[in-house]
Amino acid sequence: GDLSLSHPAQCAVLVLCGAVHGEKSWQVQTAVKLVLLFWLSSSNAFQTRDWNEELQTTRELPRKNLPERLLRERAIFKVHSDFTAAATRGAMAVIDGNVMAINPSEETKMQMFIWNNIFFSLGFDVRDHYKDFGGDVAAYVAPTNDLNGVRTYNAVDVEGLYTLGTVVVDYRGYRVTAQSIIPGILEREQEESVVYGSIDFGKTVVSHAKYLELLEKTSRPLKIQRHKVLNDKDEEVELCSSVECKGIIGNDGRHYVLDLLRTFPPDLNFLPVEGEEMPEECQRMGFPKQHRHKLCCLRQELVDAFVEHRYLLFMKLAALQLMQQKANKQESGSTLLENGSSPTSPFPENGMEDGKKSPLEDGQVEEKVAGLDRVKELTETIASDDGAVDPKSREVIQNACKAVGSISNLSFDIRFNPDIFSPGVRFPDSSKDQIQDQKQLLKDAAAFLVSYQIPGLIKDCVDHTVLPMDGATLVEAMHQRGINMRYLGKVVDFITKTPARTQLDHVYKIGITELITRSAKHIFKTYLQGVELSGLSAAISHFLNCFLSSFPNPVAHLPTDELISKKKNKRRKNRNLGNADNTTWASMSPQELWKNICSEAKAYFDFCLECESVDQAVEVYSLQKITLLREISLKTGIQILLKEYNFDHRHKPAFTEEDILNIFPVVKHVNPKASDAFHFFQSGQAKVQQGFLKEGCELISEALNLFNNVYGAMHVEICACLRLLARLNYIMGDYSEALSNQQKAVLMSERVLGIEHPNTIQEYVSTSWGFTRLMGRNIPSTCALALFSVPIQTVFHVLSPLLSLCRDPPNLQSFRDLPSPMPLCLSC
Repeated sequence: GDLSLSHPAQCAVLVLCGAVHGEKSWQVQTAVKLVLLFWLSSSNAFQTRDWNEELQTTRELPRKNLPERLLRERAIFKVHSDFTAAATRGAMAVIDGNVMAINPSEETKMQMFIWNNIFFSLGFDVRDHYKDFGGDVAAYVAPTNDLNGVRTYNAVDVEGLYTLGTVVVDYRGYRVTAQSIIPGILEREQEESVVYGSIDFGKTVVSHAKYLELLEKTSRPLKIQRHKVLNDKDEEVELCSSVECKGIIGNDGRHYVLDLLRTFPPDLNFLPVEGEEMPEECQRMGFPKQHRHKLCCLRQELVDAFVEHRYLLFMKLAALQLMQQKANKQESGSTLLENGSSPTSPFPENGMEDGKKSPLEDGQVEEKVAGLDRVKELTETIASDDGAVDPKSREVIQNACKAVGSISNLSFDIRFNPDIFSPGVRFPDSSKDQIQDQKQLLKDAAAFLVSYQIPGLIKDCVDHTVLPMDGATLVEAMHQRGINMRYLGKVVDFITKTPARTQLDHVYKIGITELITRSAKHIFKTYLQGVELSGLSAAISHFLNCFLSSFPNPVAHLPTDELISKKKNKRRKNRNLGNADNTTWASMSPQELWKNICSEAKAYFDFCLECESVDQAVEVYSLQKITLLREISLKTGIQILLKEYNFDHRHKPAFTEEDILNIFPVVKHVNPKASDAFHFFQSGQAKVQQGFLKEGCELISEALNLFNNVYGAMHVEICACLRLLARLNYIMGDYSEALSNQQKAVLMSERVLGIEHPNTIQEYVSTSWGFTRLMGRNIPSTCALALFSVPIQTVFHVLSPLLSLCRDPPNLQSFRDLPSPMPLCLSC
């Protein structure tokens, strides 16, 4: 028939199929089909991909047994990876001006885009939507909060509840949010689409029975309280999320939730509320502090840690009362929890009043584990409601629940109302007491962060349980404990005041480096917004010279007019999202930049930097300029030429335009997890900690196979498995197998994380240990490292904080004299 082919690959596929038509070899036919299927799935030969349908269909795959779950997780991972790659390309095209807006007549900052079935929006407060929350600053932060909410709801994975594919891209100073498109949402107004939640931050609120049913399933794992709010007609509306969370039923019949920016409760340390007094622990550290936006939320890790902490208090206090009852020391109604405790009064975080000795300190509860078992038995019996519990025991559980802030009087159940202290949200009078309880709970959570989590992080660093080696590992350690990066200044301050200050010198330097580079990143974002594409390399090199070079008066080289055609200039005139003047960046000086960095550090992190230039910062805080360069490059996506830079030259700038090779987008997205593989990995780690090395090794090996099934050949989780397997093989004496697994871990870490990443350096050091043991103890570790072509300078650069802890001078020769092959033992 008459068939017109617009793509050359289509002709190639048809020719290939025709060539084997009638071929009896099933291998050939199968190979052709696989080639055809792969080509159709990996290219846009005939049409653009329906990303939303692919993302939701993969989540609907069956998951009843292990093979089905592996197939489902592999499909989810593949589609998410493809979507993230496509969204990143689209976001870059949007900022570069290569995508036509769907509302071209609007102001440039208000424009929206659709490319490859992906919706793109810019991080600006276009219609005063975030006017009460901080304007453009809040609009810039909201996408990351929304992404955290999407990540959390995806992890809960409730059947029938759908989220949008979401990617946040930072590129050339702009933030772009890329989302999959709900079927039918572009065909009707937003007011008509939303059947649950609010589109105006609480003024008009609607609810939906199906959404309440679905969100109720997420409320327990996410610690979200079901509550009622008032709409503009003073009608009570029941919600199981924040009011900003919107529910939309697409044309495909699926129930979508979006705008999850307030999934977690607000952080009162950065949200001053008139008439509300913060706990004493917070006030001692200078809180509450006015932040530049009102979307500060607690991290999920902090919420989980706080609930776990309260659960331990609940168990201990209930067990203590049961012991007192058993000893008949008190008749009734005069137990510990009845002395001044009430739902609205602050409950001491350590379970006792200041200045009084806790009855838990004498070890009574710890010695009698039967008391805790009795509490568990009581709570289960009360929950079953069979009436077999005596009134005194029931009263014990009720008092314990009341003391720790549980929303239930019969069992431990702590949940947060995310709408507390939210501007514009009103609550009915009937829930007044409940709202007071929630306010106190939020204050206790804020106090828990500053009085438990921050000191706990510092203690772990002193004990070397946590060993930050660069900015990324410090950020990871803070996030694992639920500490937001806006607390970085307080963490560094705490280090300076701790008695173990000298032991934490490396952590202090990393913290100062992170403060400087993050403040510089904030300035760089605004600095880059007014730069044309043709002047990008000149602007970046000028910024780096002002930031790192000792040259006092760097001069920016503006692009010549001959290089910019008039036609191109005219086309891009309306695409500039920054200032009208595109050359203001050229007037920046080192003095001005460092003054702004110090001001930003004080305003954002509440930390005073005692430096006015890069040389003064290096001298005062004992920093390295190359470390500052690495950190700022990673945070902003700058790619520079690999060469030796002379930062200290006072007659010549360190960077030129030719040194700036590219600027890459910094992408934040959802990382799908291989749940079964992760479970095997955790079980293997638990077995190893218990001393069952062989069983642990088998579980880790099974986890490695499952990770390979889901992620493919290269992934950071596979690298962790190989590393642990190598260490287990080493401990059990199988040095050749240990070296084989460790070499794989090295190669994978290089590919996935990069040669300069701390984990890669640790892998190299572990490999040298295995090689040293295999070849004999007489070979130095430096020689073993050289055999694997790792630069010794790179090892010194990344491990310098650890080497500073050693009593002997920094020298890799001493590594082989350590008692363990674990590189983490360098800090001991």
